[in-house]
Amino acid sequence: MNLLWRDPYADMILADGISLLCNDIQVDPQDIVMLAISWHMKAATMCEFSKQEFVCGLQALGIDSLEKFCERIPFIRSELKDEHKFQEIYNFAFDWAKEKGQKSLALDTAIGMWQLLFAEKEWPLVEHWCQFLQARHNKAISRDTWFQLLEFARTVDPALTNYDAEGAWPYLIDEFVEYLLENGIQKGQLSDWTH
Repeated sequence: MNLLWRDPYADMILADGISLLCNDIQVDPQDIVMLAISWHMKAATMCEFSKQEFVCGLQALGIDSLEKFCERIPFIRSELKDEHKFQEIYNFAFDWAKEKGQKSLALDTAIGMWQLLFAEKEWPLVEHWCQFLQARHNKAISRDTWFQLLEFARTVDPALTNYDAEGAWPYLIDEFVEYLLENGIQKGQLSDWTH
């Protein structure tokens, strides 16, 4: 482990070290590829890597030098285009981003993660979803809502023409659909979202 990245008081890479790492691999710390890297590292917590997470993650990726790390970034980024891997990374993000000891994800954190993740998937309702949560929900996000939102984004077209009100969506997603209809984002007004 690069001693410049490691925290001087812990055998870990913490936020400052991750910032240095990002600089060395020429990636913005806010870039979604850092989430994918954290998924490869099996990192338990946002903004930190234990020595074991980091070393095992690098080995799994076949990285043994800074040069190879830089060379692997396009491959790691390409994994976000794979539906199965994207779902794994999306699901990973819930536990990775929540505060230690909490069952739910803080709303501000969830919104930031959704904006990052759905920018990659180009879900046209993400901003409406975030506005809805801030206006009507203003509470932490449960695991069920987190997981089901991806399924909703994948299976319900943005115009809501195939939305089934009798489906098994979490209450919050049903409320979101009502919010869209109340605010004039009605069936047929949005173009189809391709997966």
